[in-house]
Amino acid sequence: MRKLILVSLTISSALRAQTRALAPAPPGPPASAALARPDSPASRTSPLAGPLERRLAVLVDQPPFDRANWGIYVVDDRGRVLFQRNADRFHVPASNAKLVVTAAATVLLPADHRVRTSLYVNGRVDNGVLNGDLILYGRGDPTWSQRCYSVDTLAAGACDSLSTVTDAIADSIRARGIRRITGRLVGDGSYFEPILTHYAWSAWDLNWWYAAPVSGLGFHDNSVDFHIAPGAAVDQPPVITWSPDLALFTFENRARTVSPDSGSTIGDNFFRKPGTWDIWAEGTVALGRKPWIESFAVPDPNLYAARALAASLLRKGVAIGGGAASTIDSLAYRGARAGPPLVEYRGRPLPDMIFPILNTSQNWFAEMLLKILGREVQGEGSWKAGLEVERRFLIDSVRIDSTAFALEDGSGLAAGNLVTPHALAQLLAYMHGHPKRGPFIAALPHSGQPGSLLKRFVGTRLEGRVIAKTGSIDRVNSLSGYIDGAGGRTITFSVQANAHAVPYSQMLAQIDSVVVQIGR
Repeated sequence: MRKLILVSLTISSALRAQTRALAPAPPGPPASAALARPDSPASRTSPLAGPLERRLAVLVDQPPFDRANWGIYVVDDRGRVLFQRNADRFHVPASNAKLVVTAAATVLLPADHRVRTSLYVNGRVDNGVLNGDLILYGRGDPTWSQRCYSVDTLAAGACDSLSTVTDAIADSIRARGIRRITGRLVGDGSYFEPILTHYAWSAWDLNWWYAAPVSGLGFHDNSVDFHIAPGAAVDQPPVITWSPDLALFTFENRARTVSPDSGSTIGDNFFRKPGTWDIWAEGTVALGRKPWIESFAVPDPNLYAARALAASLLRKGVAIGGGAASTIDSLAYRGARAGPPLVEYRGRPLPDMIFPILNTSQNWFAEMLLKILGREVQGEGSWKAGLEVERRFLIDSVRIDSTAFALEDGSGLAAGNLVTPHALAQLLAYMHGHPKRGPFIAALPHSGQPGSLLKRFVGTRLEGRVIAKTGSIDRVNSLSGYIDGAGGRTITFSVQANAHAVPYSQMLAQIDSVVVQIGR
């Protein structure tokens, strides 16, 4: 993740006393094990004083890692606490927050839950001509994107192209006999609240794919992919193309190609005039560097989706006289929505929404799912309602103390997200024992397999045995999940490293070393 300001917080001893007795559910550890802490007299005679404690102390107490705020909680499948350090103190979880929204959705929504997108007519249809507007009404389907929804990318139906969904909808419209629309194609995102970006996300973050706006409609993760390559020679502009090109924005290339031994700074120098589609790039691209992609958020996701469908309709032979438009006003087309839909499209099932959130840590999917939870459970598609669903789920279902977490968004991008390692381990233990756990466990990254753990634990005794969610924002790294232990046992762990200045790759390696020791 990109630049965030980390707020360092401490909690009182009274709060620690409240949360210390929490037990991973199910099952609960013995009270003595739950209360014993590495720095307490009771820990000298508890399982916490064994070899694991000494091995982990060597790793987390050595410079420069000793300056980090470590939080670790480890429990086995019989509820025995194997290790804990600062386990009941708040930590910024980064993308470990995605465990909460995906767990809540897995448990609270039907496994076959699919989001409906409806097309409504605001006018009359005569002899293949719609005299009026066609309303594209979204209910938060995030799967209008070019991606694979399985580790097995060759499986039938696992992957979609950029136009899979829009072409399917266009075919359905044409099958209804529509050949021309005299009015506009209006992208209506009012199923969700009219607040599209989170108040806690920085202005810088709002430029990028990982902070894309969240509305009732979305296309291609609500971002545009800029393909960047160096120019033919030093001082020439780099070669920049983009996809999809829906003729929505202007782009100015102010960057320059520099010598091979110079750095490429263009990645941090894409800009958009606030509230517009005017984008420009500055900075440098090193000669000889391999091409890469930077993904930039779009300002109006509902217009973006409408424009994408309009392009598919045009390819299918359906003309639109008034072009594309958008709205987030729930009253604008309420009358049209009162009638039966002309066409309705059902998106991919819930497990396919969960997979990108956990496997590759897709932020926008997480925020869309959070608002879906709010609308489905609370009747309001908002961050506030979605977070309340999460809160009640953690308290009522997982039995986590309400003082052990304070969440602000679904993805973990907000710097104000706080949770204890103990609470994360409780959630994971709960999900491991839940009858609906299948899609949740399958979506988590597996070490050595495609996903965010592809290159981690390779060559160690835990290769292929760690199933865990990664997390990274500035000064924060985290890893929480499961280890397939000896004799078929499962170890549940949460490792949080906050407020550190260690290079990213070094901290990831140190966290991996901690987990390897846990799995011995």
